[in-house]
Amino acid sequence: MTEAVQKAGSQFALGLVDPVLAEIAKQGSIFEMGVIDGMRQFVRAPANLHQMIEGARRFGDQTCVVDFDGDRTERRLTFAQVFARRDQLAAHLRIAPGERVAICMRNRAEWLIGYLAVIAAGGVAVLLNSRAAGPELLAMLEDADPAIALVDGPAAQALDAAGYSGRTLDLTAASDPGDAAPASAATASGGAAARADDPCSILFTSGTTGRAKGAVLGHRNLITGLMSTQLAGAMVLHNMASQYGMTAEALLAGMPQQAALLVFPLFHVSGLGSGFLSPFLAGSKIVIMRRWDATEAVRLIAEEGVTMFSGVPTMLWDIVHRAKLVAGDLANLRNIGCGGQALPVNLIDAIHAACPQAQIGTGYGMTECSGAIAQAVGPDFLRRPASAGRVLPLVDVRIIAADGENQPVGGVGEIVVRGPQVMQGYWNRPEDTAAVLSPDGWLRTGDVGMVDADGYVFIVDRKKDMVISGGENIYCAEVERVIGEIAGVHECAAFGLPDDRLGERLVAVVVADGLHEAAIVDHVAERLARYKAPHRVAISRQTLPRNALGKADKIALRQAWNSLLGEQ
Repeated sequence: MTEAVQKAGSQFALGLVDPVLAEIAKQGSIFEMGVIDGMRQFVRAPANLHQMIEGARRFGDQTCVVDFDGDRTERRLTFAQVFARRDQLAAHLRIAPGERVAICMRNRAEWLIGYLAVIAAGGVAVLLNSRAAGPELLAMLEDADPAIALVDGPAAQALDAAGYSGRTLDLTAASDPGDAAPASAATASGGAAARADDPCSILFTSGTTGRAKGAVLGHRNLITGLMSTQLAGAMVLHNMASQYGMTAEALLAGMPQQAALLVFPLFHVSGLGSGFLSPFLAGSKIVIMRRWDATEAVRLIAEEGVTMFSGVPTMLWDIVHRAKLVAGDLANLRNIGCGGQALPVNLIDAIHAACPQAQIGTGYGMTECSGAIAQAVGPDFLRRPASAGRVLPLVDVRIIAADGENQPVGGVGEIVVRGPQVMQGYWNRPEDTAAVLSPDGWLRTGDVGMVDADGYVFIVDRKKDMVISGGENIYCAEVERVIGEIAGVHECAAFGLPDDRLGERLVAVVVADGLHEAAIVDHVAERLARYKAPHRVAISRQTLPRNALGKADKIALRQAWNSLLGEQ
């Protein structure tokens, strides 16, 4: 790496001096970095995501996907079969380059094939929350206005009930798109022609207004996110090879095919990136779970030889406890990652006890950044287990105080980031985009934190009014808006309370006449995803306490929660 590259970043982009990184990212390597348009970038990155995906054809007859239905009916597809189905579906889409295609399905093989087909056809994949209620789905579809929506049976029913009249294609219907003759090579011409700055995917993320916004990620954004993950993996591999006294190439050559257990929803950036595309591009087997079940996860880890598992702390607790109860074997696990919230120290100890052979890692990121902003794995993580990881090499970070001034190392403020992985903006939301993204590319994360002298990120608080429950982001404003639609509700406030298993659980205080807790919970569950419904609702007859800004004082409500619940 050149001296100019090392000087191009913020004061927190310190990973560039790592000697292992310097070796892996040296001039001429696939991870070579250079300054382009004022930002550090991978100078040898593929031109577009389609080109990157095409490289996985070389894995041919290796198993690509293992998919299990609820009755444990098993499907196995090789890389060659996945590409054949992709090519067939891409031709069937009949879209022009740049047109949007919505995907609304549970985690399943058809989702993966659908996404690959959209990219091959040169389209923009619009990823919808398959857990959302019909009205939520309809709002996202009306916003994105896709040429076609790829769905499964439950999504087709939900869209029909919501009154959606656009073109849909149920990929789980009786006819399998892979049964027909293979498509011609011309199928992928749209994807091959895509430029680095063309939109590639739109992932929906809520905001403090409670309305879903579509983060537009270009080809360069997603490629940078994926290559940053690959770079982190290469560094771990080199460190392991050094311990064994051999080269990384020799260690890699002697490894069997890796396998990843996919548990994150594919409409999440973590599911799309670390759960699907990263292992796919590496030739790993992707073992899909439709819904979380700890006993089933332990079985799959043992029987499918799962070596990589990424989940939220709730899931990690579940599999550690379940493995003890059923005498499950976790010996295959080599890499365990966690995101969504900090790892408790006792959980780290429990993982080490159950999987002493595994490298543990953590990360901090967001949809608007195409994935991770910071990562730490193995010894790098254990040096600062309370952190959210180390700032990644291509990420510039500033910590901004309330007065807008940059904070020094160790100073606390809003985390603001810049880099080639940062989104292009929110779809059809110029005001929302301007509120978080500066003209020169700095993104306000809404998270309050600090970065230490070694580049480790520590999250102190969330500026956004958001609850993370079981790894799912729940925006209080969205829940409050839906509760406020109920006749008889005068005021409401939703907030999170600590929970040993979920991290946080959402609760609400509602000032209302003639309403019961169950009716309010059911109302939210019918209009939003079920996990967004409050665990408990306290009905109050008193006006909510207010802070100096006139907003509901949620600190006071948290302190009074037990008494408020006892009044019912």
